[in-house]
Amino acid sequence: MKPVPFTYVRAESAEHAVETLRAHGDEAKILAGGQSLLPALNMRLLRPGVLVDLNFAADLDAVTEDDGSLRVGALVRQAAAQRSKLVRTGCPLLAESLPLVGHVVTRNRGTVCGSVAHADAAAELPLALVALGGEVVTSRRTVPASEFFVTHFTTALEPDELVIATTWPRLRPGQGCALEEFAVRHGDFALASTACVLHIEEGQVTDARLAVGSVTDRPDLVDVSPLVGQAVDAAVARSIAAAVAASIDPPPNLHGSPGYRRHLIEVLVERAVGRAWAAAS
Repeated sequence: MKPVPFTYVRAESAEHAVETLRAHGDEAKILAGGQSLLPALNMRLLRPGVLVDLNFAADLDAVTEDDGSLRVGALVRQAAAQRSKLVRTGCPLLAESLPLVGHVVTRNRGTVCGSVAHADAAAELPLALVALGGEVVTSRRTVPASEFFVTHFTTALEPDELVIATTWPRLRPGQGCALEEFAVRHGDFALASTACVLHIEEGQVTDARLAVGSVTDRPDLVDVSPLVGQAVDAAVARSIAAAVAASIDPPPNLHGSPGYRRHLIEVLVERAVGRAWAAAS
């Protein structure tokens, strides 16, 4: 199939793109990498009247340092972020997540911000952004990642609002992080996924964040406060993993029952907590 007819607008700047969105509202869609949008257009799952191409807008394709965080512009390709020294050294959780996103071919065109704006509950980049406590910078405000994702493919973006960048907190001394997922094949959507960030001082956890994905309708933070004040060993990691698994109610899936996916989360959380502790120690 092919898309329904639409009007093509080549945005010369972010401001031009926002003006077009204001003029057309829900009828307009933004094109950046297009790795999710174009298949949806071809299958006519989406039928926008206007397609706004952001690829010619200036100053949106850089990874920069910004007040203790990495700022990833709206046109930064996933492959470019994967090669970025700033990402590899400053935000290892993002660096660990990127090779799990789709395949090499799709990462060459897909953008970091596009994956975030698409808001697939099984996507790795939204999960990592929530776990880190990152933010989404739009054309008129900054939204904490934990408040940006609403439900499946739905975000807090208004129809005339554009994602300009995402900000990823830099790794601090004493921090460790890890992302774990299970997919039937590499590049497939994960059946279960989790990301953990621990901060350790004097051999104990002083701060802990853990998010789960794929088994909920959005990447969600879960309560791992019992980790604070503890040294993590195998028993502690198992205990936290069991508590997290008991707290979620995953929907059934063609590839696994709710019970199976709950078991996957338990295994993955135990691994992620253990790896984050080892990385920080």
